[in-house]
Amino acid sequence: MDNNLLLEKLDSLSMEEKIGQLVQLTGDFFEGDMDTVVTGPLKKLGLNTGYNVYNTGSILNVTDPDKMIRLQTDYLEKSTHKIPLLFMADIIYGYRTIFPIPLAQACSWNYEQIERAASIAARECYDEGIHVTFSPMVDIVRDPRWGRVMESPGEDTLLAQKYAESTVLGIQGGNLESAPGAIPAHKIAACVKHFAAYGAPVAGREYNAVDMSEHMLREYYLPGYNAAIAAGAKLVMTAFNTLNGVPATGNEWLNRDVLRREMNFDGVLISDYAAIEELIMHGYAENEAAAARLALLAGVDVDMKTAVYANQLAKVISGDEHMLGLLNEAVYRVLKLKNDLGLFEDPFRGLQETLQRQKSSVLSDEHKQNALSLAEESVVLLKNDNELLPFSKQAKVALIGPYAEENSTLGIWAIKGDEADTVNLKTGMLKYIDPDHLSVCRGAYMLPLDERQALGKYADKLPGETVAEEDLLHEALRNAGEVDVIVLALGESIYQSGEGGSRTNPTLPEPQLKLLHELSLLGKKLVVIVYSGRPLILTEVAGKADAIIQAWYPGTMGGEALANILYGKTNPSGKLAMTFPRSVGQIPVYYNELNTGRPNMPENGSYRFASRYIDEVNKPLYPFGYGKSYTSFEYSLLSVSRKEIKANEPIDICISVTNTGIYDGKETVQLYIRDKSASVARPVMVLKDFKKIFLRSDETETVQFTIRDEMLKFYGSRMEYKSEPGEFEVYIGASSQEILLSFSFVLLPEGEHE
Repeated sequence: MDNNLLLEKLDSLSMEEKIGQLVQLTGDFFEGDMDTVVTGPLKKLGLNTGYNVYNTGSILNVTDPDKMIRLQTDYLEKSTHKIPLLFMADIIYGYRTIFPIPLAQACSWNYEQIERAASIAARECYDEGIHVTFSPMVDIVRDPRWGRVMESPGEDTLLAQKYAESTVLGIQGGNLESAPGAIPAHKIAACVKHFAAYGAPVAGREYNAVDMSEHMLREYYLPGYNAAIAAGAKLVMTAFNTLNGVPATGNEWLNRDVLRREMNFDGVLISDYAAIEELIMHGYAENEAAAARLALLAGVDVDMKTAVYANQLAKVISGDEHMLGLLNEAVYRVLKLKNDLGLFEDPFRGLQETLQRQKSSVLSDEHKQNALSLAEESVVLLKNDNELLPFSKQAKVALIGPYAEENSTLGIWAIKGDEADTVNLKTGMLKYIDPDHLSVCRGAYMLPLDERQALGKYADKLPGETVAEEDLLHEALRNAGEVDVIVLALGESIYQSGEGGSRTNPTLPEPQLKLLHELSLLGKKLVVIVYSGRPLILTEVAGKADAIIQAWYPGTMGGEALANILYGKTNPSGKLAMTFPRSVGQIPVYYNELNTGRPNMPENGSYRFASRYIDEVNKPLYPFGYGKSYTSFEYSLLSVSRKEIKANEPIDICISVTNTGIYDGKETVQLYIRDKSASVARPVMVLKDFKKIFLRSDETETVQFTIRDEMLKFYGSRMEYKSEPGEFEVYIGASSQEILLSFSFVLLPEGEHE
């Protein structure tokens, strides 16, 4: 449908029909006869009884193809203008083929694989009839207390930008030349979230206020969203939080000035779940009518799962030409999204193809192989004393812990993931080891029984306990006494992380720490595998384990990926996308911090008046960019094309990287820059580029980087984004704390020459 026809369609709608296009409901509003709907979902949501559900524009989290066909068919028969429904769903890191959680994916530093994972998720969604997914989430996170760390790309702006771009391109593909704006077949629409700065809540507490300077916002938090929009994201979701006192969903400066004008976003802005109604609870709107007015003024097009727009917009707009114009703009954007998806031509987009070939791509062997590859690269080897790993297949192993045979390793947002499809750790290991050489037991409860109720509705999802804790421990000690090595599979429950999963003390649960302690006293070689949705405080673990593997929630193929690493089929190559603190008191701790006027210098010892703790070191347990390998790499032969440059002149850098170990492996070479003196204080270092390379044993490769003026730009004291003349230091290494090569250069003022 061309733009003129789209405008004609818009003009043909009544006020009530226009407002309906901005309302998102769940599928139960269309089930049964209208009397049932009026006394059930309509009443529960508070919708006026006169609301016509067949004006509704979109449906949330209906993912059953048969139900979608039934709903769309019924809707088109009963609606006046035959504008198809949009089906949107929370498919965050996989539909049925579940990939590692996004934080884990970022630890792969492999954005081709991340794009492929997003493409596979989109294909499975397309085949099952979903039109829009609420992904990617690109909120920068520096505080592991916050539960939604698991959905983020971590603490670094560059990684967030790359994750945003890769995920959007994977989900949506590129625009077709013959139909600009159209979403290709087998792709769906991406929604970047949460705009903005949702990942920085005060005290790491879910839904809490965000308080930061505009400089901080622009320098670190906005670039990820901007990258997603530049890649073509069709939707943006508002955030739950206030930003400097103004709720994001009612923030006209944020959504119209920054998002629409500065970032040139012309797509659909959708509220997060009930966020328009929550403007009242924030104390920003006095009632629903005020909330509706503020949200529309702020540019919010779709009201997710409240009655505010449906009940109030007509009164708010009545007689106000400006507000009517804003309504028409919002409805046009919704209609354009439906048009870009081709729904006017085919309201059953994707479903008909699936039915015709009577086969879906869901959980295909190809998709599972991609999930396996990304899981392998997302796992991070944190410790490997005396090269304990990889194991020999002849070693007798005791696999102990709550995650030894646990299939619930998908994370809380894998809403279509099925534990029955998941490869657990025991199953993965049995591909390498004779069953007679593997003993398996739980050893401990996942959580203390008295802490379950804090999980709310998720408490009932945990299995009941029929065996006493002491009996589990005794069984573990018996098994461990008869083997060469212990593999201890520990972690937080999936219900301890994710939305609403904030924790004041992000450590392993107490029963598991007790199990670790008792097993460590046996003097056996001990490998700990940690499942989690966030960086945990592993200080106690590090003191007792010979090797530590950070598994995250690794997805459908996680058990096989971990077994491949344990037995050396795969050499681990993951590097941390988020810092691991030593203690709660260090939080937030991140690599690109600002220096202070009194930094803690090693030569000062215990000098009191420096920026330090008196009961803990400043450095984290495991820094950003860190991750070990079974092999070793040597960096050498640094060459730099020039040490003084003018603006827009590049610096070409070459280094040699040699695999000096006995295993083939992948290394992520990281380049950081420090601006030594500027108009605002600059971080001690900022990641500006990286290269992930594969080297066979004894192989050498030349790695090249180019420093360009864009990499030197920042927001100054007047919010001007530009570079400034001066001296810069360049650090090249294996992590933010393992710098192996360095040099400095000077950016000359304009008019000066070399």
